[in-house]
Amino acid sequence: MSRQGKKAGGFVGVISDTHGLVRPEALEALAGAGLIIHAGDVGGPEVLEALRRVAPVVAVRGNNDRGAWAEALPDYEAVEINGAFVYVLHDIKELDIAPAPAGFRVVVSGHSHKPSIEERRGVLYLNPGSAGPRRFKLPVTLARLKLNAADASAEIINLDV
Repeated sequence: MSRQGKKAGGFVGVISDTHGLVRPEALEALAGAGLIIHAGDVGGPEVLEALRRVAPVVAVRGNNDRGAWAEALPDYEAVEINGAFVYVLHDIKELDIAPAPAGFRVVVSGHSHKPSIEERRGVLYLNPGSAGPRRFKLPVTLARLKLNAADASAEIINLDV
C-alpha cells in the first residue's frame, strides 16, 4: 500500500504499542505534529480517533490488533513524507525488503516496546518504544521524526509516567 506526498510541517509523531491506552502525556507530546505514524498494536479504533484529533494518522496492524476495525489496517505501509519515503511495519523481524535499494530513507517499527534509533546503510531505523501500558521496566515513550528528501533525524520522548 502506498500514499503519496504527505506534508508534515514541524515533525512527524511516531507512536506504537498503545494497546488501547491513549495517555494525555502522549497527546501533549504529539501536539504540533503534521502527521502521526502508529506502528501497530493500536488496541482499538478509539486510539486512532484520539490521535486523528491531533493530526492525520498513518497506522499499521500489530499482532494484537484483532477484530473488524483492525482488518482495515494494513500489515505495512509505504508513505512519502516531505520528499522522503518511510516504510512502516509492526515487527522489524518481518521486514522483507532491502530498504535502501527500494528507496526508503526511514523504517519505522514497534513490537519490542524498546525505543531505538539506528542508522544503517543510509536508512534510519526507528522504534518509538511503547506509549501504552508499562511492560516490565521499559520506559513509556514515543518519538518525533524530522525528515525531508536529504535528511532524517529522530528523538525519543520519554513520557515520564
